Amino acid sequence: MSFESLGLSADLLRAVSDKGYSEPTPIQQQAIPLILEGRDLMGGAQTGTGKTAGFTLPLLQRLIENPHQGKGRRPVRALILTPTRELAAQVHESVQTYGRHLHLKSVVIFGGVSINPQKQKLIKGVDIVVATPGRLLDHVGQRSIDLSKVDILVLDEADRMLDMGFIHDIRKVLNIVPKQKQVLLFSATFSNDIKQLANGLMKDPALIEVARSNVATDTVKQVVHPVDKGRKRELLSALIGGNDWQQVLVFTRTKHGANRLSEQLGKDGITSAAIHGNKSQGARTRALADFKSGQIRVLVATDIAARGIDIDQLPHVVNFELPNVAEDYVHRIGRTGRAGNEGEAMSLVCVDELKLLKDIERLIKKDIPSITFEGYEPDPSIKPEPIQNGRGGQKRGTRRPSGTGRGKARSNPKGHRNRQKSSGNRSGNR
Repeated sequence: MSFESLGLSADLLRAVSDKGYSEPTPIQQQAIPLILEGRDLMGGAQTGTGKTAGFTLPLLQRLIENPHQGKGRRPVRALILTPTRELAAQVHESVQTYGRHLHLKSVVIFGGVSINPQKQKLIKGVDIVVATPGRLLDHVGQRSIDLSKVDILVLDEADRMLDMGFIHDIRKVLNIVPKQKQVLLFSATFSNDIKQLANGLMKDPALIEVARSNVATDTVKQVVHPVDKGRKRELLSALIGGNDWQQVLVFTRTKHGANRLSEQLGKDGITSAAIHGNKSQGARTRALADFKSGQIRVLVATDIAARGIDIDQLPHVVNFELPNVAEDYVHRIGRTGRAGNEGEAMSLVCVDELKLLKDIERLIKKDIPSITFEGYEPDPSIKPEPIQNGRGGQKRGTRRPSGTGRGKARSNPKGHRNRQKSSGNRSGNR
């Protein structure tokens, strides 16, 4: 199937061709015709599947097919809500990229930056607004935006918006926009909360899922490296330096942990930067730009800050700490192996995290191969300590299972791809 067969205009096809794309991804094949028909849509898609273009292209098509009639400033006709600043910026970039040959205007609005430049753009009139919920409601409160003419509402990464506590803000927005509109909801998972939200918002929505929920992408090579908590940074530096990795995205659980690890890597001679919710938007944007351009080798991020990071052919993702919620593991490793490219995701796992690892393997329905580096073998005398469950604030205890059968590689971290032996499937040891 080609993009030409999907019913898109010549100007949109030209923009797609400019990006170097010739064939639509599965979610684009399914979503674009349904959206062009005006259907409400629930789209289930993991990150890296092309879902942003899957709703951006038909959204732009619908706007040019039904141009604004009348004089005066352009009304906001399409509203796209996203959970984070980074994702909002990424989606807006797609709107600009695919709409470059169209006479449509758009703006991205999010917190952490001055509200006045956003006001000036809104006052001039725009067709499309990409926004985070909180800053959007700031503009509503200051009467700098009118949502009474919205024809298309997109909720992108709805599961993450609910996880981040935006449900009340979303409901406020829903009470402001017109009742008659097209609603597009995209989510990596369809929890009961998501279904409940959709039931009260959508009319006979079409449902498409391009992959089984919570399945890690097949283009990502996954591996676990057992190591004591106190030696994780040492092993990480050895892996980066020994293999001459030039672009590595590293995940930590906490903002403080991200700062500390970035500083430690710097002392090891590895250029890095940390991004998290306490960083200003300017600092986050600069760090991401430096990472993309190769000025820094390592970007250390928390889950929320990394949502929306879109880097072509990112080769390495490292879980310095496993996430407390198994679904977040899928989102993390989805930063690599995008658009059919191969990627590598490795997790440095200490004894405290063995229960979290089991939860992840249960979710993705497979065992992750384990490789222990010689010289970094976990100390069996170290007892597991409880770690915080970030979503619920509860302590999560961890018991070390007897006879885990973790494999041992007789090699150094340098050149680990060629020299290590994997322990393979561990299901027989449970």
